[in-house]
Amino acid sequence: MYGLWRPRVLGAWRVPASGPVILAVNHAHNIDGPMLMGTAPRPVHFLIKKEAFIGPLDPFLKGIGQLKVDRETTDRAAVTDALGVLRDGGVLGIFPEGSRGEGDFASLRAGLAYFAVRSGAPIVPVAVLGSTDRRGRLIPALPPLRGRVDVVFGDAFAAGDGGGRRTRTAMDEATVRIQERLTAHLENARRLTGRR
Repeated sequence: MYGLWRPRVLGAWRVPASGPVILAVNHAHNIDGPMLMGTAPRPVHFLIKKEAFIGPLDPFLKGIGQLKVDRETTDRAAVTDALGVLRDGGVLGIFPEGSRGEGDFASLRAGLAYFAVRSGAPIVPVAVLGSTDRRGRLIPALPPLRGRVDVVFGDAFAAGDGGGRRTRTAMDEATVRIQERLTAHLENARRLTGRR
């Protein structure tokens, strides 16, 4: 990532140096996940749609520890694998919106709250900004080579209410808390970097 673009990484020290943690990342461009993997202070295991695991990408993604998920159903194997990453003290990367969109955390799916409440792992919000500002001349599907992309890590927080409840109501309440924190982080990251 550093060779092709000029990422500016802010707040990486906020990622706990050890123990389980979930990185909740906004998702506006295909480059956002790889950009985070290339700039995070610890190895990140993302839940990635199964459609990406084709051809030579399949052994590559598996080799770097990425997790295949079927988004059309409740993929119990993917859930087990993700909880295993956290149980082993690793870093799980999640796009809380489920797929690429505006990257504004406007519509969160329940998966992030489930993993956070079930594992007890703290969430670190991450804003990737600038990946959609301009298109590259050589490869229009990517940001311009040597273009600036900002990766801003926020403060870790707990998703649960401290009671350890795992009911549907508790998950819904956790999702609301998470959305408020992620939205606030995104607004702060935009102010900090001067991006809209």
